Amino acid sequence: CRVNAVLETSPAVGPDGVKPTPKGDVGLGVLGCGRIGVVHAGAIAAMPGAKLVMVSDPFEQAGRKVQDMFGVEWTPDFKTLIDDPRVQGVVIGSPTPYHAEQIMACAAAGKDIFCEKPISNDLAVIDECIEAVQKAGVKLMVGFQRRFDSNFGEIKRQIEAGTIGEVRMFQIVSRDPAPPPQEYLEKSGGIFLDMASHDFDMARFITGAEIEEVYVCGTAFDPEAKGANDLDSVITTLKMSNGTFGTIQNSRRCALGYDQRIEVFGSDGVLTGQNKAPNTVQLSNNKGIQSPLPYSFFMDRYLDAYSNAMRAFVDMIKKDAPAPVTFTDGRASIVVARAASLSAKEGRPVKLSEV
Repeated sequence: CRVNAVLETSPAVGPDGVKPTPKGDVGLGVLGCGRIGVVHAGAIAAMPGAKLVMVSDPFEQAGRKVQDMFGVEWTPDFKTLIDDPRVQGVVIGSPTPYHAEQIMACAAAGKDIFCEKPISNDLAVIDECIEAVQKAGVKLMVGFQRRFDSNFGEIKRQIEAGTIGEVRMFQIVSRDPAPPPQEYLEKSGGIFLDMASHDFDMARFITGAEIEEVYVCGTAFDPEAKGANDLDSVITTLKMSNGTFGTIQNSRRCALGYDQRIEVFGSDGVLTGQNKAPNTVQLSNNKGIQSPLPYSFFMDRYLDAYSNAMRAFVDMIKKDAPAPVTFTDGRASIVVARAASLSAKEGRPVKLSEV
């Protein structure tokens, strides 16, 4: 889609101190023109009711590429984008070290924020961001896109409808097709922050409860994780605040592709979310039954979920509604990741109150 029109927006706060409901399309800007920035920009450009006004990236080649893809303005200075009066909401898809500074700038400018996870890997910095957002009266939505996936969303809906009665146990499987390079792992913050944080959030999402205690068994099988002094295969047991408990399996390598499954066991039944594949065609003959492998890349697997998350962000601004995924959700996953790291290091259950 091409975005050529210029959007005029109303002020962030009206005379009575209340944000007016946006008229027409919601103007959005995207910070970061890397892989995830392109996905978000594309979702906005194709979305009725939204207008991609501007993108920003300090690297001209990346910025110009997205500019040409969607016919929008590009600026190397993120503050220029944030301060543009046409921009009502800012999507932060830049590298993690820049998130906090950009959140602070958005809050100071009175702009609502969508930030890819994590807000920061530092709890003190997260708390500073939360304080700035609350003080400014803007909303911050954290990009846990799996909540907007059709499988996980339907499981949540059925749990809330009482389909399986009281939730008692759950299993989450999350395995990547192949490990990233050692250089990436060394800077990633470790498997719990970089990979399992999505699954920690999913455990909270489906149970509607907080994680109180974790116990981790894990090791590194492949040279990438060994070289980075990290783990690549872990099982985490979680105890929830409502008495529910479950497990999360994470692996950096999976021969069949991107393995994303979930099972929730209740007093009256079981809900199961299976893998998604590029197609559902099944071959049955005298040699057996063959089905296609799952998607091999997370962007393909969750492309619709990313789009759904961006639609939720637009609706949040348009209706002046609460953030569907809050800074509290973003903070919680970091606390759990810290507890999991300590459990793996010391080989014991760790209560979140310890960290």
